[in-house]
Amino acid sequence: MSDTTTTRTPEKSGFHFRDLTKMFGGAQSSGRQFGILGALVVIIVFFQIMTGGKTLDPSNMINIVNGNSYVLVLAIGMVMVIIAGHIDLSVGSVAAFVGIIVAESMDKWGWPWPAAMVLGLVVGALVGTWQGFWVAYVGVPAFIVTLAGMLFFRGANQFVGNSTSVPVPREFTFIGGGYLPEVGPNTGYNNLTLLLGLVIAAAIVWQEWRLRQAQTAMKADKAPLWVSGIKVGLLLAVVVGATVLFASGRVGTSYPIAGIILAVLVLGYSFVTNNTIIGRHIYAVGGNWRAAELSGVKIQRVNFFVMWNMSVIASLAGMMWIARSHASGPGDGVGWELDAIAAVFIGGAAVAGGIGTIVGSIIGGLVIAVLNNGLQLLGVGQDLVQMIKGLVLLAAVGIDVYSKRQGRPSILARFGRRGTPNVTEGPAVMPGADTPEASARSGAASPNK
Repeated sequence: MSDTTTTRTPEKSGFHFRDLTKMFGGAQSSGRQFGILGALVVIIVFFQIMTGGKTLDPSNMINIVNGNSYVLVLAIGMVMVIIAGHIDLSVGSVAAFVGIIVAESMDKWGWPWPAAMVLGLVVGALVGTWQGFWVAYVGVPAFIVTLAGMLFFRGANQFVGNSTSVPVPREFTFIGGGYLPEVGPNTGYNNLTLLLGLVIAAAIVWQEWRLRQAQTAMKADKAPLWVSGIKVGLLLAVVVGATVLFASGRVGTSYPIAGIILAVLVLGYSFVTNNTIIGRHIYAVGGNWRAAELSGVKIQRVNFFVMWNMSVIASLAGMMWIARSHASGPGDGVGWELDAIAAVFIGGAAVAGGIGTIVGSIIGGLVIAVLNNGLQLLGVGQDLVQMIKGLVLLAAVGIDVYSKRQGRPSILARFGRRGTPNVTEGPAVMPGADTPEASARSGAASPNK
């Protein structure tokens, strides 16, 4: 065997149309990776035309963010649960249970709202500890544990609140229905929203520059400069458009505080899943728990963490909901788990586990949110809305499964693989997974078993 040296060209010159496929994912990127994002754009454009421009009205966009932030928050935790190979059916009931306790603590016990929020997070952590113990250390499938939790905490919500609504103080509603305040000179826009957009725009430019510098230092292939220019230009156009849209709402409204909370969670959990040991372990366990176990991954700790974390996030979503609705009631949280699960699967997560991203789940949640909003603006009845949502979910997963069976790369899985280390697209092969001993050993029976 003779030694050969291959010189990589760091950057190609001239125009090559295929270079556009490197825009958002390097050389392995494909246009099909952006199918979900493209679907969201198509849906927005469709409803913008059909509603006569109402969809992209500032007030309507603000309502979409405010009214769906709790589902998007739930999707952040749910995608980690599903990546690890589980499912959580209790999130709506846990959110309602925490919501009624927080409302009671402020209305009847006289607690200040910051202390009540801490109480809510503590209660969510205790619930997560309880459910995580049964899943990780006893070996009961998460489907069964959280089904029991859905029933138990729904009843607990009605028991604590006596099946009545409990109001929350006005100062608490800020986290669920508040906006960035008006400060500075009168520019005709909300100045803090403009500043937020400017910071995001600067971050986009800095991130692209940093990426190209790192690729140059490693002598790695990188997209031509014109491709980076188009990429940054498109992102800046979206940011500027959204900034102007949210900043130009009626006086007293701007970018919602709930959206700020959501953005912080997206950034934080994206970092956790992509750049930390626990994040890599979650993907490893979901992709192939036996291989992960042989590699030294503490499977029980991973399973415990994802279930515990989901309940904490559910408690935050519950508090955001009661803050927006100004009260906690017995009907809170009904069906939330289904919306969160649908958002995750539409966003590219694999049913078998091991594949999915935070950003993809947010996009999936936005597809549902815009679909709901657009159909309501068109006066479509709630019965048809539910039917259409069901068909969208079925189509999203069905196309993905069909693509796999035809031997082609999975559209949704390829989107989800961005930032997913060493994960195969197909279902994980788990020797002995059909035996009780194997399920108990992993501490994580498949939700499909």
